Amino acid sequence: MPAQTTGCISYANWTEQPIGSVATSPRLARACVTNNFSGGIEADRTACEYTIVYTSDKTGTFTGLELLTGRLDGREGSFVLEERGAFDADGTVRCTFEVVPGSATGDLVGLSGSGSFRCEAGSPSFPYTFDYRMD
Repeated sequence: MPAQTTGCISYANWTEQPIGSVATSPRLARACVTNNFSGGIEADRTACEYTIVYTSDKTGTFTGLELLTGRLDGREGSFVLEERGAFDADGTVRCTFEVVPGSATGDLVGLSGSGSFRCEAGSPSFPYTFDYRMD
């Protein structure tokens, strides 16, 4: 039976490096990010890697993979999220994510699901929603 959980994500660390020339547009970058999830998903110090396409100085898109280790509504284990998103000139970030099939471990084996978040510019934390199934 499907379930939904919610909570907040907060950035713990963001390190970004350009890929190729920084003088061209569009341009590429790679970011190593550490997040903390609270609420239905409890995971501290996640491991996340993004590839970013800047289409202007303030807009672009990104894809990434994030490894979460902790608990989902009380079940312990780990899983990987595949993430896709975009950011607007005002700094708003919108992202959707899905569980990578077969990536869940421990009490989370059989996990599938998807979710999303929206982050306003300068917000230290932001809400997420996650719809999932345990097969």
